[in-house]
Amino acid sequence: MELHVANHPLVSHKLSVLRNKDTPSPVFRALTSELVTLLAYEATRQIRVEDHEIITPVQKTVGKKLAKPRPVVVPILRAGLGMLEGMVALLPSAEVGFLGMVRDEETLQPSVYAERLPENLADRQCFVLDPMLATGGSLLQAITFLADKGASDITAVCLLGAPEGVKAVEEGTTGLRVTIVLGALDEKLNERGFIVPGLGDAGDRLYGTVG
Repeated sequence: MELHVANHPLVSHKLSVLRNKDTPSPVFRALTSELVTLLAYEATRQIRVEDHEIITPVQKTVGKKLAKPRPVVVPILRAGLGMLEGMVALLPSAEVGFLGMVRDEETLQPSVYAERLPENLADRQCFVLDPMLATGGSLLQAITFLADKGASDITAVCLLGAPEGVKAVEEGTTGLRVTIVLGALDEKLNERGFIVPGLGDAGDRLYGTVG
């Protein structure tokens, strides 16, 4: 497994605004989209391309285009939806699948409740969107789900991660080509499984359902 933590002042700035408890949902959503586009640049560094002949205003030349089969972007519902716009802004020709997962707040164990994905993901580069890599349970199950459909090249894009989650994914994905791209690697998890210092519940803050 490869881990990339963004090291860019704009990423740090946008994350600081997201962390602020007083940032309203509309601003939170807009900044999340902007931040994901920045992270997507790093996440797609190894995306496959092929030669493509084009004609410029001056002459013929050989450029590049995304290789087929097209990459697949998979947001984990519901919070991952808030990252989708930022990702497809950089990859507009990618296909989009969906994976619905929910975490039991007592056991912290995830379960799949819905999926909409191509039947066969062999030779497809998959990009999983999940704002928070906390315990790693949801992301690990998502990666396993994609691998069972044939995916062997999977990149996860997360706003924040905790060391516990990174370790869990690393230990659970032996033999798979997995890359994790984080906006920041935070200190730890608290007793409720939340990232510290974190930014709270990303889904609630994206959609304005904070109690």
